Amino acid sequence: MLPIPVRNGKNIMLLKPLLQAVFEQLYDFGITDFCFIVGRGKRAIEDHFTPDRSILERISDTPWKEDLEQFYKRLESAYIYFITQPEPRGFGDAVQRAKNFTAEEPFLVQAGDDLIISKNSRHLTRLVKTFGDMDAEAVLLVERNPHPQRYGVVEGKMVRPRLYKVSKIVEKPFKPPTNLTTIAVYVFKPSIYNALSQTAPDEKQEIQLTDAIQRLLHMGKSVYALELSPTEKRIDIGTHESFLEAYAQLTKRYSCTRYPDTSCA
Repeated sequence: MLPIPVRNGKNIMLLKPLLQAVFEQLYDFGITDFCFIVGRGKRAIEDHFTPDRSILERISDTPWKEDLEQFYKRLESAYIYFITQPEPRGFGDAVQRAKNFTAEEPFLVQAGDDLIISKNSRHLTRLVKTFGDMDAEAVLLVERNPHPQRYGVVEGKMVRPRLYKVSKIVEKPFKPPTNLTTIAVYVFKPSIYNALSQTAPDEKQEIQLTDAIQRLLHMGKSVYALELSPTEKRIDIGTHESFLEAYAQLTKRYSCTRYPDTSCA
């Protein structure tokens, strides 16, 4: 729910929760069924995703009214389901809780602290197309990162530019085998649930999604990693430092777009 700068259709820079920006991007891509896995007591998320028309009256003379109206229209035409994760048992546990929602269909997972900036959501188009073309059990987004030990790290063979067939994936390794790091945007077949059920908790008693993906590989399933293109940008607010960095980058990006004479060096 941390706010990030975004630009609306009238080229006005606004602040909105990153989770709202993720929702709107996925909705505009064509996804209308959403399942939010939220921690106990996180009612602010559910409240934010419940339209409150009284707010529109209070901001009737501001640039934010039209944008909020569009957000409410998306909410009213989407199906949104909330599931509570009673205690923080890891990303894998959160995904496992969506099993009844996704049933036997493939599904897309995106963490609430990652957003990809790309023209016309090109990264989602490439992700879904790769999933279908390769008949994969899982496809995940990755990027080159100078600090791979902070993230999940992928090893694999390049099968075409920016596409790798994964042979190994490990969470926050002390000695990363590559600098190809995971981004929390995935497409899965339901087989991931079987892998999650067989995945033991780590030393923090959390079930890691990367460990379940590695189990898919042990089961002989095909997993692919799709690297971001140079025109696609990851916005990560997973830590205080990354949030401040992302906020500064987005503010500069949209200021430069709106005011081309501004220094963007």
